Amino acid sequence: MNRRQLILSSTALGVAPLAALAARTAATLAAPAAETAPLAAPATGSIPVAALISDGAVVIDFAGPWEVFESVSVIGRRDAPFTLYSVAETTAPITASGGLKIVPNYTFQTAPPPKIVVIPAQNGAGDAALEWLRAVSRQTDVTMSVCTGAFVLAATGLLSGRSATTHHNSYTDFAMKFPDIRLIRGARFVEAGPIATSGGLSSGIDLSLRVVERYFGRDVALHTADYMEYQGQGWLDPNSNKIYRTRRTSTSAHPLCPVCEMEVDPAAAPHSTYKGQTYYFCMPAHQGMFEASPEAFIDGVGVT
Repeated sequence: MNRRQLILSSTALGVAPLAALAARTAATLAAPAAETAPLAAPATGSIPVAALISDGAVVIDFAGPWEVFESVSVIGRRDAPFTLYSVAETTAPITASGGLKIVPNYTFQTAPPPKIVVIPAQNGAGDAALEWLRAVSRQTDVTMSVCTGAFVLAATGLLSGRSATTHHNSYTDFAMKFPDIRLIRGARFVEAGPIATSGGLSSGIDLSLRVVERYFGRDVALHTADYMEYQGQGWLDPNSNKIYRTRRTSTSAHPLCPVCEMEVDPAAAPHSTYKGQTYYFCMPAHQGMFEASPEAFIDGVGVT
């Protein structure tokens, strides 16, 4: 299974002068920041960050945030700002996207208590993972999902009554599965108290830089992005995914799956007819979802 299929099916330090950095990002710095309180970093020691992984974990979803937190440097601080580890149901190797084999550092029983949890898109997170997330999130500063990791987070109930986002191909599916969560289309990330969600793939890097900013300030986050040679500025504006806000239109020349809006080949795609109109699907699972509730997917019920 490739990364795109997983995203769709997961629902079934050299420091540059600060003045130069600020000048380079001046246009975006004027954008309104997310209204979320700063986080208190401990005076000594490192902030523990746990990446929850299972089979099918999308590499950039956890490796992007991992690199952000690993790259942070705070002048005058003796300890590394963050310490990172992976957590899974067992320490047996898991197979991540693209076939990458990973040996988790800890099990749910042996992992140190995290202050930050990163939940990537994955297809192997079961009941034990959900129970672990519910338990540790009582003490975390931030429990964050990346891409369709939002489906795992939502399944815990921790997002109920809150706002959230996910990969743009999964907006409608997410809204249908979790009607008690306000889905925000076109958000790079959404912060809802101690719970945060980000859009697809690279969006997790931006949410992680935002978390760094909340702990150590914008200057440190800017230096981190510069060290990484990361030019993306989505972390400065949570609404910067607005290109995905508008629902795409399916045409006879370019039919879209009504569930995820992925373009499909009508010659090979599964299809159904509803009220005289033929609809094509990227996979049989999405065909089944549509046939169970066609009006919801046609009308885009539940998306904001």
